[in-house]
Amino acid sequence: MPEGREGPEGPLAAARALAGAALAALEASRARIDDLNVYPVPDGDTGTNMTLTVRAVREALDGSAAATRADVAAEVTRAALMGARGNSGVILSQLVRGAAEVLGSDGGSIARALRAASDAGYASVPEPQEGTILTVARALADSAEASGEDDLDALLGGVVAAGEEALAATQEQLNVLREAGVVDAGGAGLVEIVRGIAAHVRGEPLPEAPLVEGTGPIPVTALHLEPSRFAYCTSFFVEGPDVELGRLEQALAPLGDSLLVVGGPGAAKAHVHTDDPDAALAVGRAVGVVGEIDIKNMHDQAQERNERLWSESAVVAVANGRGNVRLFESLGARVVYGGRTMNPPMSELLAAINDSLAGGVVVLPNNPNVLLAAEQAADEAPVPTVVVPTRTMQAGLGALVAFDSARSVADNAAEMAEAAAGVRSGAVAQASRTTSVDGVAVTEGEFFGLVDGTAVTSGPELDAVAREVAERLADGAGVLTILVGEGGPDGDALASELAAAHPRLEIEVHDGGQPSYPLLLASE
Repeated sequence: MPEGREGPEGPLAAARALAGAALAALEASRARIDDLNVYPVPDGDTGTNMTLTVRAVREALDGSAAATRADVAAEVTRAALMGARGNSGVILSQLVRGAAEVLGSDGGSIARALRAASDAGYASVPEPQEGTILTVARALADSAEASGEDDLDALLGGVVAAGEEALAATQEQLNVLREAGVVDAGGAGLVEIVRGIAAHVRGEPLPEAPLVEGTGPIPVTALHLEPSRFAYCTSFFVEGPDVELGRLEQALAPLGDSLLVVGGPGAAKAHVHTDDPDAALAVGRAVGVVGEIDIKNMHDQAQERNERLWSESAVVAVANGRGNVRLFESLGARVVYGGRTMNPPMSELLAAINDSLAGGVVVLPNNPNVLLAAEQAADEAPVPTVVVPTRTMQAGLGALVAFDSARSVADNAAEMAEAAAGVRSGAVAQASRTTSVDGVAVTEGEFFGLVDGTAVTSGPELDAVAREVAERLADGAGVLTILVGEGGPDGDALASELAAAHPRLEIEVHDGGQPSYPLLLASE
């Protein structure tokens, strides 16, 4: 309920919308956050637990008739407490409580709400650890307080950026995260919540997940972590006149570790890792009525997570440009950054192969200058590795569409090579000197277009050269992919022109972000 953004429907409708935005963001990234989960134990359920916690809030608000900000805040606080799942969910419930108490008052501001959330989160953990969701929560509050922005949209943009920066830093703040090569899962979940809320407030669609180091494909080191010494993650809600947080915590402490007891007199949420969940529930039943019981075998969860991450085949691909890297990763590739004038060394390709969680690997060099290093890495690899000699990122994307992680590496390599061969590649570049390329005169500073590596046109206007290359690739094609690079043309406008001229052509536009080439195109 950001001040000034409740809308005509009032605080309840505003809270429902914000909870819905947070839930949508978590649901979109739930599996990725589960895979990141290695702390405090590698049970792979942080994304699920945070999603269930926020879902409980949204469901409570859907059935609510609360009329005032204070009443809405009270319902949000109780729903988060009752619905909290796992360690991350319990801490999240306290972040929600702190923020709701401020936003439920008449003078609540975003900065005050985020500071109250951070303070409540730290207060809920007996021994707060940096490099976790708590660190990210504090960074959000610091950013809001320091921004000095009167514009809510700008303030939220700064808060999201601060959260992404703090999330990336968690990998160096906790030894277990550094060793596993990932960021904190709880922190990643909190960033997604804030990004979802910010997008809603701005009236924008949910953005793609941020390209933060440590949030991409999970390295093999993340599979070889010690599981919890206790078997069961146990949490429950208990309510009654005899419920006191201190006494409840004291009674549960001998049963295990990762103990959290939050709430207040008369109502509490307890979380503990233990080998005797029945004993933990008995502690709760001794002082009140127990509900919202959640018991999970963490050893089984860890095994399921490892099996989920392991596959028959994996792909290592060379790519550059923020959007292109994200696109390759979304199709299942582990990306090594590189391309024109920045060819990665063999050692980086080999490290990526070694980190692939699979019985075999296909390598897509996506540049003729990377082919030799890729073949050398394949020769040194500890698992069967095949290089499909793609010469462009466009061909690499075409090959990747044919990838199936359940197939053998040999079968994948054959299917992917055939798919790559069916891709025609186009590009627009800016000339660094005056020359002639394939018989096409090119003037320094002007643009020239390539189709399948051969220069076909040039001129002073980027849009005109882009249209010429796109038309040549669109003719007779079924699918055309447009990757807009740094300083590139308006991809949507180009797509609209092509769609009008080729009504049966399927066109996809992506913000590739690649340097050197304002435009890359692929047709199939």
